[in-house]
Amino acid sequence: MNILPRVEEFINAFEQSISNNSFIKLSLGNYKGSEENLKNIYVRRVLIKKEEKFSFTYRYKTRDIVKNYSLDETRTLFEELIAKDFHVGTLFTEAEELQFEILKNNKITLKKKVTDTKEVPLPEHDHSKSRLISSENKSYLHELNITDKDGNVFKKAQDKFRQINHYIEILSALIKEIPTDKQLNVADMGSGKGYLTFALYDYLKNVLHVDAHVTGVEFRQDLVALCNEIAQHSNFENLHFEEGTIENFDSKNVNLLIALHACDTATDDAIFKGISAGADLIVVAPCCHKQIRREMEKSKTGNDVQFLTRYGIFLERQAEMVTDGIRAMILEYFGYKTKVFEFISDAHTPKNVMIVGTKDKRNMADQPGILKKIQEAKQYFGIGYHHLEKIAGLQSL
Repeated sequence: MNILPRVEEFINAFEQSISNNSFIKLSLGNYKGSEENLKNIYVRRVLIKKEEKFSFTYRYKTRDIVKNYSLDETRTLFEELIAKDFHVGTLFTEAEELQFEILKNNKITLKKKVTDTKEVPLPEHDHSKSRLISSENKSYLHELNITDKDGNVFKKAQDKFRQINHYIEILSALIKEIPTDKQLNVADMGSGKGYLTFALYDYLKNVLHVDAHVTGVEFRQDLVALCNEIAQHSNFENLHFEEGTIENFDSKNVNLLIALHACDTATDDAIFKGISAGADLIVVAPCCHKQIRREMEKSKTGNDVQFLTRYGIFLERQAEMVTDGIRAMILEYFGYKTKVFEFISDAHTPKNVMIVGTKDKRNMADQPGILKKIQEAKQYFGIGYHHLEKIAGLQSL
């Protein structure tokens, strides 16, 4: 059974969607391999330290594991996985949906379905009227291919539209805790295609009627140009996007700093930008926690949870909790009231942790006590340094 041509066609379609920037997501299913409890793999594109990667969410029966790969590594993995371990692969782009499948009779199919703006949209449900961001009269939603010109949400964009509103619901509760009677300067670090950035500006200006100036920071120049064009068409005068990185962004006068899915130490860079600016509100959703995990693996310190951390999956989860726990303590050191909670970023990714710091000028932080707790945590887990601790100048205190 010669399946290579069809595999090549599927992989070539994936590579084409990357080159023309139409890639949305990719999923692999109908697993036939030997790894116990593995069900699916979901793939999305991420930016890690100025380099595009592909984030693979390995979905097991009771857990999810996320790994990041380069384009070449991804192509090699696809060649190994498609039609061997996984008998179904579905590529979603802005123009089409392409599905590779091996049927029970071993027949191999490759089906293509066009999903452009001519697609018949689903009507809005009655309860959607209570959403903070409606779909009506939103030209930016139309230009971002969320709705048709009449404001009806496309079938393929239902998950994205729900994600946008879920995000605004979370932020709306947090914004109530900070002053909005003066100009609110917002920085959205790693804004991507701007779905959430546009929605936040719309909410601040047209729902809360706040004097808001919002900046989306994105490394990819083509997305910056696209978003600025859409902002201009939408008459969003105080929303603009600029090309750059978290590390190089000038956060002076920022009141609200947001960084969703900044990978590894980029989350620390974002938090420190907010701290340095004295931002009233810092909101981050970390992605990847490699720095602390490497520290823990290197030291191999014996402690009471060693019976867990000798297993890779538990070590990974422990590293995540330790990383984010220290981040919360450092925010508290600098006078922020912190919250750490779980949220769903979209329908096809695992749950994420969101860390929120709200500037609290009423109480002075017990800085010596916090430093002591950080040092004790580092010693217990064999951590030489935490990146946020280092760039904030706390390592030598």
